[in-house]
Amino acid sequence: MMIDDLKRQAAVAAIEEIRDGMVVGLGTGSTAAHFIRELGRRVRSGMRVMGVPTSRESEELAVEVGVPLTTLRDHPVVDLTVDGADEVSARLDLIKGLGGALVREKVVAHASKRVVIVVDETKMVDKLGRKAPIPIEVVPFAAESVARQLLRWGGQHTLREKDGKPWISDNGNLILDWKHGAVDEPHILEKQIKAITGVVDSGIFSNVADLVIVATATALHRLRRQS
Repeated sequence: MMIDDLKRQAAVAAIEEIRDGMVVGLGTGSTAAHFIRELGRRVRSGMRVMGVPTSRESEELAVEVGVPLTTLRDHPVVDLTVDGADEVSARLDLIKGLGGALVREKVVAHASKRVVIVVDETKMVDKLGRKAPIPIEVVPFAAESVARQLLRWGGQHTLREKDGKPWISDNGNLILDWKHGAVDEPHILEKQIKAITGVVDSGIFSNVADLVIVATATALHRLRRQS
């Protein structure tokens, strides 16, 4: 079975968590896009929801498929957010942000009563950092000073680029992708990165996911965070 088929299976399964009248956070990335398309189909069949997009990309897709949108200003509490992830650890901590929307994704996640993460089996790891770098969004003025701090901590970092130019986030910032290696204490490292002057936020999402739906070639698995 193709990876994209697994992504779609996980995303469609998340629809079961949606109830009529909910305000729903709309994640960013290929798996979240499957969810938005399926939500659009349900809206066209009569489901009443409002979506809070986590990126311009998700906003454009939601408009295209007919999901009504709102903002955190009008709805500061989100009932449920559905999003993908680049890595999910055994403790259900996450690395997100390879799609570049990590700050808005984190803002919406922390405004949500529940967060559901949808992934295929290739995203599961024993510890964060095994495969994916940690994206770090920084204000442009501070990029070099943040990079120097990362060098002092070890590992390797690169400035994210597109078409040979620095990649710019929806917030007008730069992203450093930091290859740290296995992360033993994600909640501590998340706070340490956030404390660097000039960092907006990082792609470590510790203690955020309430439910992770994992699609494998043979089954769907629902993993719940232990309180």
